[in-house]
Amino acid sequence: MTTAPRPAAELSADEARRIALRAQGFLGAPDRRAGVRGVLRSLGQVQLDTISVLARSHELIPYARLGAVGRTTVEDAYWTGAHAFEYWSHAACVLPVEEWPHFAFRRRAYRDRPHWGHELSPGAYDKVIDQLRDQGPLTATELGGAKNQGEWWDWSDAKIAVERALMYGEVVVTERRGWKRVYDLAERAIPQTLLHDELDDAECVRRLVRQAGEALGVGTRADIADYHRLKAEQFDAAVEASGLVPVTVAGWGKPAWADPAALAAEPRGRHRTTLLSPFDSLIWERPRTERIFGFTHRLEAYVPKQKRVHGYFAMPVLAGGRLVGRVDPAREGRTLVARQVTLDGPKAVPAVAQALREAAEWVGCDAVRVERVERPDLAAALVSALG
Repeated sequence: MTTAPRPAAELSADEARRIALRAQGFLGAPDRRAGVRGVLRSLGQVQLDTISVLARSHELIPYARLGAVGRTTVEDAYWTGAHAFEYWSHAACVLPVEEWPHFAFRRRAYRDRPHWGHELSPGAYDKVIDQLRDQGPLTATELGGAKNQGEWWDWSDAKIAVERALMYGEVVVTERRGWKRVYDLAERAIPQTLLHDELDDAECVRRLVRQAGEALGVGTRADIADYHRLKAEQFDAAVEASGLVPVTVAGWGKPAWADPAALAAEPRGRHRTTLLSPFDSLIWERPRTERIFGFTHRLEAYVPKQKRVHGYFAMPVLAGGRLVGRVDPAREGRTLVARQVTLDGPKAVPAVAQALREAAEWVGCDAVRVERVERPDLAAALVSALG
């Protein structure tokens, strides 16, 4: 494990929290001129997920920072004009197209690894490449069908081939159409100035460590490495040359590193009040969320219903730079339903009500109905605040 050099700064836990909030776009005036693309470039990635309750996570992330940006505007910002591509980072993510060269290390690793048990018929890979070259962007269905007739992972030859080509970097996901990946040749979808694997592994990792540190503001080794799913030893080898500076944070109990620009100016400005996707990079790592906010959160979508504590897709509520509660939402027609609401106390009621009203308006609902409040003594106050 890395032995950190002498810290450049000593931060209080509150200072670290505010630095993290500013770096993630929740403190200070949002850059509305840069819009969704600005959010993507600042974060370095936006995680995708199949779950859609209010909206899909890649829509919720810019909404949380910018407010009620149009959902079509979000999709257009990602997928028009060759501004982004989809690849494996923290998970399946939308990434700024200028980061393409920095994932060369991962593409090389995929080319060198065993093929995870999916056998591929002779000629199937070349056939998919030829189809894309001749016909333009296609879904797996259009390439010949995504599945055989078996279980979930019983992929067709076309699906195996195109996913392999995606991991190798010969093919790119350029958009989602009805949630289906749309594939195109990288030579056509990635600008020529970026279409190369010239950077060695060390340079790629160094850039991603730096980018993760900038996006987080301040973080531990695990925080920063996890942002793009780097190995701990990759972080160790790159951090000294990354430009991040070692710091200590009161109460963290672990070495930390910060973006030097984040230390240069005190975080100031207005705090966002909003619902957060569980896949938002502000909170996606549970140990970091507990360390920064004193808030334990777990996505329970994959937990058996009878064992859930807070609900299927409970969304933490951010207000005043704190996590003050959570809401498990649903939609019934033009009504946003708060199936279950957790409030930290009476002071959280106005913030949770505001977050619910704004989210409802954004997704086209004109009413909010509360079904259950974990603290029944606060239920009437919340309903009244929703007005």
